[in-house]
Amino acid sequence: MGRMKVRIQIQQDEDGVYVVEVPSLPGCVSQGQTRSEAVRNAEEAVAAYLESLRLRGEPIPPPIDEEILDVRI
Repeated sequence: MGRMKVRIQIQQDEDGVYVVEVPSLPGCVSQGQTRSEAVRNAEEAVAAYLESLRLRGEPIPPPIDEEILDVRI
């Protein structure tokens, strides 16, 4: 399997733990004590989620194709 881009949302909870959610993969959530740990854990969670979809013959959501604009305000 190749690579694909997925959108993640990262928030720090009231205990200081970083929580990562993957909107395109319902229920795919991970966390870590640091932002980088949370992202690494999310990469593993996404890979496992996609493998589970593949094994069950379910469709894999399309990868994202987006740009980020840096707008002066």
